[in-house]
Amino acid sequence: MDEKTRVTKDIVMFEENIKQIRETTMTDRQKKILELASQYYEDTKYYASKKDYFTAFGCINYAHGLLDAILKTEHQRGE
Repeated sequence: MDEKTRVTKDIVMFEENIKQIRETTMTDRQKKILELASQYYEDTKYYASKKDYFTAFGCINYAHGLLDAILKTEHQRGE
């Protein structure tokens, strides 16, 4: 899979995941993490538009990691 296809696939995956997260009740801390993840998502789109797929891939991976942090803390709250 080439870089552009991979970044595009990860952008779509992020968009799907963020929809699910927005449907949950979040703490203020989780909302701040979501805002940061969204900023990295926007950075991803910017770098992809400049054909800098290496940087775009780094940004979207960080954004995914932040969403994972929200999901992990949500799961721990529910226990």
